[in-house]
Amino acid sequence: MISTGGIVAFRTDTFYGLGGDPFNTLAIERIKRLKGREDNKPILVIISNPEELTRFIHESSATFKLLAGKFWPGPLTIVGPARSDLPGDLTAHTGTIGLRLPNDRDVCELVRACGGALTATSANPADKPPARTAQEVESYFSEGIDLIVDGGPARTDQPSTVVDATQAEPRLVREGVIAWAAILSAIDSR
Repeated sequence: MISTGGIVAFRTDTFYGLGGDPFNTLAIERIKRLKGREDNKPILVIISNPEELTRFIHESSATFKLLAGKFWPGPLTIVGPARSDLPGDLTAHTGTIGLRLPNDRDVCELVRACGGALTATSANPADKPPARTAQEVESYFSEGIDLIVDGGPARTDQPSTVVDATQAEPRLVREGVIAWAAILSAIDSR
């Protein structure tokens, strides 16, 4: 199903996400339509293991490697320079891609079974809060999703923290589960 452009909703290590093949432009377009997502917003990807990085990242900065080594697996989305062969709709033509390695064995197994990587933008319309349960996903999207995997309720009330690590100095994009102070402390202790 995923390989043919299908969309699955599943609990990530934070909220429920909309999963599709990140290399399938049909899947990316379906997700954007479902969410009512603006074209200038990239879609993050979760990976099942660190070896998947090379499919997405052109070259990891020292900061990217440091943050991945310290906070992965975990609820940190790290933005790095995207490979040029990634779909423009995935990266919003920014030349960057946000990746996360979840700290949840079941999530990683699902992602591995779907090819090693899935989109994981939050499962909600653009103007609604992120879905915390499979029932909330269903109430948001009565149609348009091929499968909802009920992984139980979200295990946090915050999204992943997003850090741009394309340069030597990291830049906070969104503070979430991991405090910005903890990230700065990790950087300062290198």
